[in-house]
Amino acid sequence: VETSNGSLGTDFILLGFSNQPQLENIISGLVFIFYTVTLVGNTTIIVISYLDAHLHTPMYFFLSNLSFLDLCYTTSIVPQMLVNIWGPKRSITYGGCVLQFFFALDLGATECLLLAVMAYDRCAAVCEPLYYTVIMHPRLCQKMVLSAWLGGLGSALIVCSLTLKLPRCGHWKIDHFFCEMPALIKMACVYSKVIEYVVFGLGVLLLLAPLSLIFISYGVITRAVMKIKSTARWRKVLNTCGSHLRVVTLFYGTVIYMYMKPQNTTSQEEGKFFTLFYTIVTPSLNPLIYILRNKDVKAAIKRILCLKKCSKV
Repeated sequence: VETSNGSLGTDFILLGFSNQPQLENIISGLVFIFYTVTLVGNTTIIVISYLDAHLHTPMYFFLSNLSFLDLCYTTSIVPQMLVNIWGPKRSITYGGCVLQFFFALDLGATECLLLAVMAYDRCAAVCEPLYYTVIMHPRLCQKMVLSAWLGGLGSALIVCSLTLKLPRCGHWKIDHFFCEMPALIKMACVYSKVIEYVVFGLGVLLLLAPLSLIFISYGVITRAVMKIKSTARWRKVLNTCGSHLRVVTLFYGTVIYMYMKPQNTTSQEEGKFFTLFYTIVTPSLNPLIYILRNKDVKAAIKRILCLKKCSKV
């Protein structure tokens, strides 16, 4: 059935890195490794946070949600990408492209908001340690996570509906490795100022506003840390906050560069590599940052492994 946007019965072609076949083989191998690390690392965090009673705290509740987000985010992109590179075809159905576009946008926006929520949690833990469990009670934590998910969902619905209405004039080749908004906008045969303004507005709400809250939270944390006299507590604060700051820097840095610039000023090849970083590399580094740099998580792993060994004996 033909429409102004092309043919709903025709598959889209994801070009990926097909213009650099040798590089594409290397990229596919690295992507597979990073995806495996993402699956193992994030699943480990979710399971440990659930099994170990010592980790039943707001911080690990939020961290479990972040790990679940990263699992879903990369899974919405990587399997299709590897099938296209390793298989005989580079196609994706219209419906598959819409779903991939929607879920990637939804989960990415949700992660932006969730990272801001986690910064507020760290601020409450450092600045009000005696009242932390009172301030960050379970119902508030659940409401904050739900708000992040709903915010991501709402933004995805708005951007998807506007982007998919753009006329493509028979174009079906997407110069990207998945159905991402900038690539779909560039595929359109008209330039839409409306989408440019909407994307910029949502970028302010979902990127700059949460990032501002993160900066404010860490400004307050810095003031509180300067008053801490205990070396042990000072190190613990830096350890837990440092992990979150690394994740924020990795994710926000590349996403802001991609989405806050006018879409017609970023070269397609440059955009692919930046997207590769925040969609595939960053989700694999998050669990490594939290597991390798976090004594609580490492202690929880040891306790669970010890319990299993003891039960066998």
